[in-house]
Amino acid sequence: MAEKTIILRDQDAVTAFVKAASECPYDVDVSYDRVIVDAKSILGVMSLDRRRPLHVNYKEDDEAFRRVLEKYEV
Repeated sequence: MAEKTIILRDQDAVTAFVKAASECPYDVDVSYDRVIVDAKSILGVMSLDRRRPLHVNYKEDDEAFRRVLEKYEV
């Protein structure tokens, strides 16, 4: 598994991120502190404090998803 730190600054970023995560055939998690949500859940991701950096855990060898994360990387 790989981890990236991102910031989703607005609702459009959240929507695009969740859409990309939903296309992954494996689990993708978003977390900060002790809070962990499924990255494929729009309600879960929107409920997070987006002013804070978020940690994304995903399958390491997925180049397409990695390119999406680079847009939001801290």
